[in-house]
Amino acid sequence: MGLYGKGFYIWKIPYCEGGDPARIGLRAHEAKLSHVMIKIADGSSWPYNFDFNRNYDMVPAVAAALREYGIQVWGWHYVRGDNPKNEASLAIQRMNELKLDGYIIDAEGEYKKKGRDVAAKIFMKEIRAGMPRTPIALSTYRYPRTHREFPYNEFLAKCDYSMPQVYFEQAHNPREQLDRTVEQYMALKYARPIIPTAPAYARGKWRPTTEEITAFFEKAKELGLPGANAWSWDYSTRPEFQYLWDAVADFDWDSDPPVADMPERLLGRMNQNDPVFVSDLYTERAAHVTGERTVVGKDAVLTWYQRFFQDILPNGTFEIVGKSGRGHSRHFMWKARSVNGDVFDGNDTLSLIDDRIQYHYTYFTVSTN
Repeated sequence: MGLYGKGFYIWKIPYCEGGDPARIGLRAHEAKLSHVMIKIADGSSWPYNFDFNRNYDMVPAVAAALREYGIQVWGWHYVRGDNPKNEASLAIQRMNELKLDGYIIDAEGEYKKKGRDVAAKIFMKEIRAGMPRTPIALSTYRYPRTHREFPYNEFLAKCDYSMPQVYFEQAHNPREQLDRTVEQYMALKYARPIIPTAPAYARGKWRPTTEEITAFFEKAKELGLPGANAWSWDYSTRPEFQYLWDAVADFDWDSDPPVADMPERLLGRMNQNDPVFVSDLYTERAAHVTGERTVVGKDAVLTWYQRFFQDILPNGTFEIVGKSGRGHSRHFMWKARSVNGDVFDGNDTLSLIDDRIQYHYTYFTVSTN
C-alpha cells in the first residue's frame, strides 16, 4: 500500500488528546490525515509508549482507533548504532507484535560517528531479513551534502522511502529549503520517494508561521511528492501552538494515489510485456540511456525493449513506488518481479515532448532468484 497525503508524528501518546485512543482517531480523521507515525522503540532495549507500571502497551488501542477511519499507522524508532543487531531485533519484535503498516528509522547524530556505516549495513541487513515485505523509511537530516559522514546510502539501499527532517529552524524560507532537500536526496545513489517533514514546533524564540507551514505543503505538492508530514502532534496541539496543528489540518491534500501520468502509463504498458505497445510512447528521435549504452530513435528503443522483455525481465510485473517532477520532467522509482529475478532499485528519469518520451534514463539491477 503506497503512502500519499498528510501525516503527523506522535512522540508520547499520553500528551496527545490525553492518551485517549478514540479522541486521537477522531482528531486525525477531522484533520484528513492519511497516516500517523507513533514512536514504538528507542535504542536497542526500550519499547516506547509502553506503560511499565501497568504492563500496558498504549500503541495497539491507538492504532485500532486510527484504522477505524482508514488511516495508516507506522511505527518509528530512534536508533543509535552502538548495538545494531539488538536494535534491529527490538524493531522486528515490536513490528511483529503491533502489525503496523510501515516502519521508520529515526537515525541522527549517533550515526555520524566513525564506523557507523558498518553499523547501518548490519542494522539494515537484519531489518530486511526480519521485515521482508514491510515498507521502511529513513528519517534524518535534510541536507546530505552537509552531513557527508552520515551513512545515507547504507540505510537507503534497503529502504522504500526517504523522510527528511526539513526543520527550517531560525529561518523562514521553507520553500527554498525543501527544494534544496529534494534536489540533494534525488542525487543520492539510492534515491527513494520523498515524504518530507515540516517543523510544527518552536525552538527558543523561533517558531514557524501558519503561512510557512502552508507554503511547505504547497511546495511539496508542486514538486510532485507523494505526501508530507509534520512533527509533532504532542507539541502542535498545546494551546499556544494550536495554529500549527490547524495549518496542517486545513491544508487540502487528497490521500488517494495520483492520476495516471507518464510513469504510470509507461509501467502499465510494460506490464503487457509488449515492446511495440511500450515503444509507441516514445518520440521518433527518442534517446534511451542505460549504464551500458545509449540508443537513439524509436526503432532502436523498440529493439531494446524486445531484448528487455525476452532476456532481462521476461514475464515481468512492474510497479511504481514513488515519483516526483512536473512540466516536461519526471523522476520515478520502480520495482519488478520476473522469472529471471527481481528489481528493487529501479530509478528512472523522463523528459517529455507533446505527451511523448523524448529522453529516458533508466537504472536498475536484477537480483537473481
